[in-house]
Amino acid sequence: MKQFIDFIPLLLFFIVYKIEPRIVEIAGHSLSVGGIYSATAMLIISSLVVYGILFIKQRKLEKSQWLTLIACLVFGSLTLAFHSETFLKWKAPVVNWLFALAFAGSHFIGDKLLIKRIMGHALTLPDAVWTRLNLAWIGFFLFCGAANLFVAFTYQSIWVDFKVFGSLGMTLLFLVAQGIYLSRHLHDTDAATTHSKSED
Repeated sequence: MKQFIDFIPLLLFFIVYKIEPRIVEIAGHSLSVGGIYSATAMLIISSLVVYGILFIKQRKLEKSQWLTLIACLVFGSLTLAFHSETFLKWKAPVVNWLFALAFAGSHFIGDKLLIKRIMGHALTLPDAVWTRLNLAWIGFFLFCGAANLFVAFTYQSIWVDFKVFGSLGMTLLFLVAQGIYLSRHLHDTDAATTHSKSED
């Protein structure tokens, strides 16, 4: 569920982006709605609301959520301040590559791989499996970052669609593949545990 919270602001961003640009009157003020810049404003506002609610409810945000929120505020604000969507195009690649760096860094810093810190409370796996899983997440984030960058600057007419649904699709496919991979090893782990108990 946590993986999909980040997509709520993105979906709202997409909806506003697809609205035909128009000027609306709100409380006597003219406001532009539709297009990249009002969509960017929606992305910033909805991110603050979503993560604000999470912070109030949980009394904290995970590091990944802080990174996503800060990146949204920085790149979104730069997009609005300089009236250039180029800044926003760099958000997804940079965030994905920072995630990849965090997973890679856990191979050298700390006593546990990042994926084991995230999932270790729920799963018991051999160290070799945790290592392969952590490497898979590194590869996933590197690929997502590169794919977002390529589409954003090569196929500009569809980059917003890809930013939302391409990222969601890649995440779903990766999580399904991870689930299939883990199910095999969980079966082996359960079998080994049962065998060990029978010997006792």
